[in-house]
Amino acid sequence: MGYPASLLHRTVRLHGGPHYRRWQYSPARPQKRADYLLRYNRDFPIAVIEAKSDERPAGDGLQQAKDYAENLGLVFTFATNGNEIIEFDYLTGVERKVEQFPSPADLWSRYQAGRKLPPKEAEQLLTPANHVSGFSPRYYQEIAINRAVEAILQGRKRILLTLATGTGKTPIAFQICWKLWTARWNRTGEHRRPRILYLSDRNVLVDDPKDKTFAAFGDAKAKIENGVAPKSRELYFSIYQAIAKDERRPGLYKEYAPDFFDLIIIDECHRGSANDESNWREILEHFEPAFQMGMTATPLREENRDTYAYFGDPLYIYSLRQGIEDGFLAPYRVYRVVSTVDATGYRPSDGELDKHGQPIPDRLYGTPEFERLLSHAERTKFVAHHLTDFLHRTSPYDKTIVFCVDQEHAEQMRHEVAVLNPDLMQDHPTTSCASPLTKATSGGAT
Repeated sequence: MGYPASLLHRTVRLHGGPHYRRWQYSPARPQKRADYLLRYNRDFPIAVIEAKSDERPAGDGLQQAKDYAENLGLVFTFATNGNEIIEFDYLTGVERKVEQFPSPADLWSRYQAGRKLPPKEAEQLLTPANHVSGFSPRYYQEIAINRAVEAILQGRKRILLTLATGTGKTPIAFQICWKLWTARWNRTGEHRRPRILYLSDRNVLVDDPKDKTFAAFGDAKAKIENGVAPKSRELYFSIYQAIAKDERRPGLYKEYAPDFFDLIIIDECHRGSANDESNWREILEHFEPAFQMGMTATPLREENRDTYAYFGDPLYIYSLRQGIEDGFLAPYRVYRVVSTVDATGYRPSDGELDKHGQPIPDRLYGTPEFERLLSHAERTKFVAHHLTDFLHRTSPYDKTIVFCVDQEHAEQMRHEVAVLNPDLMQDHPTTSCASPLTKATSGGAT
């Protein structure tokens, strides 16, 4: 009805897909399917249609169409029985009967007007994603990509994306960079490609994306490291520690003018990047003119309230629960292990010293304090034993993430698991970040 076949997709899967890797879960609940998804171009869905039998009123499908539109982040919905068409426009709140489906050009024109997108920014928003690698964004990734690009084009300087671990924040960041880079967007409106900085707090979270996910950028990318501040590229990667100031260095980030970068992407931004007292915050404030986009898997909590205050409300949230229901993430069961010190608490003996030779304050410590106020080595060994036993009962090579309180705790856990598995360490002596059994990450609860 006015849309070429290439722009009209039948029975779009909203929950999961036809193939799952072995650690993914196909939900028992029926998958939701929209009857028709209208795309203005390959990477920009614009409307959804719910089609009912001609023996039923057209309005019977309207609420269902709205549900699909909200899941897919669309603003135009249609319900039809083949004789009547009912439209609902989220931009205006108007519901009405129409004689025929609007053309692609009509819907796009209305979208531009409703979003207040000037012609140049509208054209940049439609810049194709990168499909060379064979990767096509999942529906929620597509929403996050388009929302972030649109927000940047409209001048929103601080952006936050919250997506559960394992849902693909790095591919989302890549596509955002690719679209802006290809469209030659930049902060000043000059005819040049943007200068983008990708920041994280660990080399593995920088090197892997640089060499794999962002490979399509070729020679346009560089890493800031070893005290060298390259300035001739367009996409830069760095860990905070490499550019932050400390007792020995004034801060490599000062080698760059405050307006050097057009966009800064902060991966795992909940790990203190927005804390008022953090060196990381000092870096972000130095580059205040830049657009800054934080990415995190951690929902709003008391301990990361600074992050949400700095970046503002999330532009898009894709939760762990949604990921499980959609079949993209495996469901989990809580396997609770209670050590003696968790059950009874721990009180240091008179005059007991910590590993630095300092007296441990005399008080009763419980679970909330462990690894935050007090690191208890025997408790870490206890958990490592249970983790090792569990993995050997199942499969030591299954994907496993161990959430620890901080970097120090993660290293302690990595060490204890490695000690318990010398055979696997012998087979994999160069395994990075952790033992061949696990990879530990900070920022969550043990």
